[in-house]
Amino acid sequence: MTLRRLPSSPAAPPLEDDNLLAEILLRLPPLPSSLPRASAVSRRWRSLASDPRFSHRYRAHHRRNPTHLGCFVNDFRNILFQPALEAPNRIPPCRFALPIDQDDHFRLLGCRHGLVLILHSSRNQLLVWEPVTGDQYRLDIPPGSGDTVSAAVLRPAGDGRYFQVAASVYSSETGLWGNLTTAPCVYPGMPAVMVGDSLYSVAIGRPFGILEFDLGVGRPCIIPMPEDNNAEEIRDKWLIRAEGGGLGFLLLSGFSLQLWKRQPNCDGVASWVLGRTIALDKLLPINSDDEQIPVILGYAEDNNVVFVWTSIGVFMVRLESLQFQNFFESEYWYGYYPFEGVYTADKGMDGQHNGAELLQNT
Repeated sequence: MTLRRLPSSPAAPPLEDDNLLAEILLRLPPLPSSLPRASAVSRRWRSLASDPRFSHRYRAHHRRNPTHLGCFVNDFRNILFQPALEAPNRIPPCRFALPIDQDDHFRLLGCRHGLVLILHSSRNQLLVWEPVTGDQYRLDIPPGSGDTVSAAVLRPAGDGRYFQVAASVYSSETGLWGNLTTAPCVYPGMPAVMVGDSLYSVAIGRPFGILEFDLGVGRPCIIPMPEDNNAEEIRDKWLIRAEGGGLGFLLLSGFSLQLWKRQPNCDGVASWVLGRTIALDKLLPINSDDEQIPVILGYAEDNNVVFVWTSIGVFMVRLESLQFQNFFESEYWYGYYPFEGVYTADKGMDGQHNGAELLQNT
């Protein structure tokens, strides 16, 4: 008796397999228009791209290479969102309206990993706000914090569900504050920069230097700045991530921007080394004869972009490529808080899907 092999069922085409299609969509660029464009292909694609579980996976997949979506700009009267992208990726400012009455007493402390940290003094609370989803988390400031509160927000590596606030350290996973950390007063106009597992801020007063807070150890220490710097000229300097990793330092002298890097010598002792020097009057369309010298306003750490105020506007400068663009026209310099994240356009503030709105603005 001869056995005959039954014909096997043909494999589904790749784009008909929901699991494989999800993996393909997951790898679309983290731009606001990516998923709305995919949703326009078919009803099936729209159902997958708009699934909240997929949106969560998409944001988590791109969390470590987020897009610079714009800045929260403090003009000393209001704090408004200024988009950085062109259409169809430009996010309407109203989508990221602060969830606090502008007449309240509050201060932005910084942005990181798609989160915004706000000191809401009127309520004696820290507010962790996720603009993309609209989620808010209010934390009572721990007793013994004193009159001055400085803090930073972050998400632990590999887990997009939880966040940490380092003031001391609060974990949303446990719902608890760690031991209160005593540290020098830090300059409030410069949010902390995260390098590796440490947060760095500029400490003012005594001692003056760079405050390093190791998240693993939970203890602060002071490291020196390059050269002989002082607190009176704090606007001329900014902490950054150095090229190739490690802590970096920007020093602005007139129209000359110096990039320093802290690196160990052959004996393992870390010191500051001067890397590149950028002549801003040669890079940007500005005149060195201008009496108004540039001012550093902010820094987007994941995209390595510095914001520089000049007499003709605010420029975004990518420190690696030296590409720049005129971001915002202003005669005055304000507080700039760059916001980097993954905008999935799940729902608008009115509860409706707003992906189509982005595409209509092309």
